[in-house]
Amino acid sequence: MNARRTRFWLGAAVGLLLIAAAAVGAKAVLRGAQTWLYGYPLVIMDLTRQQAARNSLPENQLLRVRRFPDATFKAVVRPNVDTLYTTAFIDMARGPWVFEMPANGERYELMPFMDMWTHVYAAPGTRTTGRGGGRFLLVGPRWQGTVPEGMTLLRCPTRWAWLVGRTQTNGAADYELVHRLQDGLVLRPLDGSAPPTSQLPPSTSAMPPAQQLQAMRSTEFYTRLAALMVDNPPVADDAAMLRELQAMGVAPGQPPQWQGLQAWQRWTADAGRWLADRRIAQVLSSPVGVVGGWSTPPANLGRYRTEPPGTPGIDYGTRAVVAMVGLGANEPQDALYPSARVDAAGEPLNGDRRYRLHFAAGQLPPVNAFWSVTAYGSDDFLIANPLNRHALGDRDPLVFNADGSLDLWVQATEPEPARRANWLPVRNGEAFLLNARLYWPRAEALDGRWRMPQVQRLP
Repeated sequence: MNARRTRFWLGAAVGLLLIAAAAVGAKAVLRGAQTWLYGYPLVIMDLTRQQAARNSLPENQLLRVRRFPDATFKAVVRPNVDTLYTTAFIDMARGPWVFEMPANGERYELMPFMDMWTHVYAAPGTRTTGRGGGRFLLVGPRWQGTVPEGMTLLRCPTRWAWLVGRTQTNGAADYELVHRLQDGLVLRPLDGSAPPTSQLPPSTSAMPPAQQLQAMRSTEFYTRLAALMVDNPPVADDAAMLRELQAMGVAPGQPPQWQGLQAWQRWTADAGRWLADRRIAQVLSSPVGVVGGWSTPPANLGRYRTEPPGTPGIDYGTRAVVAMVGLGANEPQDALYPSARVDAAGEPLNGDRRYRLHFAAGQLPPVNAFWSVTAYGSDDFLIANPLNRHALGDRDPLVFNADGSLDLWVQATEPEPARRANWLPVRNGEAFLLNARLYWPRAEALDGRWRMPQVQRLP
């Protein structure tokens, strides 16, 4: 009996230990998923910065993009044909910097600055600072000094900042005017010295930054994250996440040491990463908040505060997803991006069918600046077509109906002459999506009182 009892209690103890181990393992995997999502934006931003510096965008200098992308452009998904970009990665450790915007009463412009965690920390431009221009002092998180008279202080929370400026461009005929406006933008050191740059060798990887990150081993990812957090420090709201990282043996300046008895940390990190990627794929394939076939990005885009407003914390999941599929996103107050992949019946949009997008009289997209609708292929890139027309909007010579309503015709075949001005071409037999853009949207678009009309399939 005693032997039987011993075996019974031993078996029970082993069972409890296995249950406990499973619970600990599940918690560790969940920790891996959470920290992967937490660190993704910082790591992808650094990879993007390095790729740009090696290929096309020297650090601390403005890159002025001079023309729209076409259907051969594959560098960034869903490129826009509404604005020309002025961009720069700026090293605040080599500052302070002065950013000058001349007066501009001719075109809407937006000059958002993002920190390395992808938060928009300042957005000078037509909406926020008016048309009179301005002079801004760009400094890092630890800078102490006196702001020169006539300048506005913009303090970046991280060492690096990314300017992703946009200037309204009314088609290729508008290039000369917009180039002049771009040339008026100035980035210079406060002390008047020549802008310092990092000399990096040509990139040895043809992979886009997102693919580079996916190819990383978990140990490399967390090692890079630990190094980046030194100069790009977490904020107070990240305290709980830092404790999770500490439990994995990771901290700012402290890379993981996952050898020997700590090897299980690497395994749980791998499992957590797989879990996070799987969950994000599910979210992207079945987006929430779809109304009438249109999905609108969340209201905390660009700032990523948790909802409702006033609640402390950061929405790490949304921040990571945007970094994966729309790095450099604006705040909704500057630009709203509804998108649709299905028609009014919930059927996927496809070029072998014809569609109508009908705006009732007085129901055009409510904006203070301008709006457009762009067609993209299933790969999220522009669609080649004989007209080289990729978008339609309020700056095009659209033909309105007698009652003031507006119809846009989305199809592969050329419509009758009366509809040609309002024709948005797609490719026969191929899936596509529509992406609306509302620049400086009005309150009714932001709070949901106005919605994009459903995409109606024609007989």
